[in-house]
Amino acid sequence: MDQMNTKTRGASASAAEEVREAVTGFVQDFKGFQAEMTTKLQQTEERMTMLDRKITLPARTPLGGAVDAGAPHQKAMNAYIRNGDDDGLRGLEMESKSMSSAVNSDGGYLVDPQTSDRVKSVLNATASIRAIASVVQVEATSYDVLVDHTDVGAGWATEAGAVGETDTPQIDRITVQLHELSALPKASQRLLDDSAFDIEGWLAGRIADKFSRAEAAAFINGDGIDKPKGLLAHAAVDNDVWAWGNLGYVPTGVDGEVTADAVVDLVYALGAQYRANASFVMSSKTAGRVRKLKDLDGRFLWSDGLAQGEPARLMGYPVLVAEDMPDVATDSFSVAFGDFAAGYTVAERPDLRILRDPFSAKPHVLFYATKRVGGDVSDFAAIKLLKFGTA
Repeated sequence: MDQMNTKTRGASASAAEEVREAVTGFVQDFKGFQAEMTTKLQQTEERMTMLDRKITLPARTPLGGAVDAGAPHQKAMNAYIRNGDDDGLRGLEMESKSMSSAVNSDGGYLVDPQTSDRVKSVLNATASIRAIASVVQVEATSYDVLVDHTDVGAGWATEAGAVGETDTPQIDRITVQLHELSALPKASQRLLDDSAFDIEGWLAGRIADKFSRAEAAAFINGDGIDKPKGLLAHAAVDNDVWAWGNLGYVPTGVDGEVTADAVVDLVYALGAQYRANASFVMSSKTAGRVRKLKDLDGRFLWSDGLAQGEPARLMGYPVLVAEDMPDVATDSFSVAFGDFAAGYTVAERPDLRILRDPFSAKPHVLFYATKRVGGDVSDFAAIKLLKFGTA
């Protein structure tokens, strides 16, 4: 009996010892695993800290940031302008969305999108009827405007009576030809070698200034020969006998002078469907005379804009001051009024090209910039003129 109890106690002690050893081994393994995980977490945290430091460095591009698609072309264009190195432009593949080819067939390179947009914004901001006209971008050499200036005939029908034919509408096709507009600014090579000089900003400013002045003049007075056909290049007839293909005018009744009654007559000479979006166009000297006009109650017809940047208004309609409009003189057409978005169309190609010429004007470098633009009256009923004369 005692022998059996001794054996039982020995077995229990052996089992307890085994459990103790197993638990001790598990705790040791768990501590090793915990230490290993702590080490890996520390290593991961150190890597993330190093990565954050690299991302925040000025010379590095943030991961996941937007890629500037225009940067390669801008860098290549800058090298071409400064020293004539066109290797970057020749090897550059342009995206089909913006421009189809880096090299023009007749010489010259397409301006990078950043500079081109800068020039375009200046053109849109200048005092030209471009600001109120319809502006379209085309890829062809001309742009056709289809105008239906007659109504489809109509008549009353009875239940049993025969229905007669009605008149057929007349549709005119007006073709706006695109012409080449050019600018030729120049700079010294020493100025181009100066890295602190903003060559692109300077070039864009010079081109925009030349283009905006040339466009503004052509849209008003251009004869249509190698330039847009201007508003005043079309024949003008008395509005009482107006016919399609001419611009109707209203006389002031006073030689070389303007009256409040004449301005009122001009406004209501325009069709009601055009008056909702109509604007006045005149030069600064003419505006100086018109703003003095008063109605019978002594109130000025002219009112200045209430907010900054808002145009002045004449009889409630905005006034565009375009210096290319003729000043007041005998029988001059110094004021235009109409819906220019419907009445005048500006068509242009979206690209702008530059050719660098370091030989023709040594020691200066010439930059021959070109774009194609055209303009013409597209709806003769949408614009009326004020003639400063008796008839």
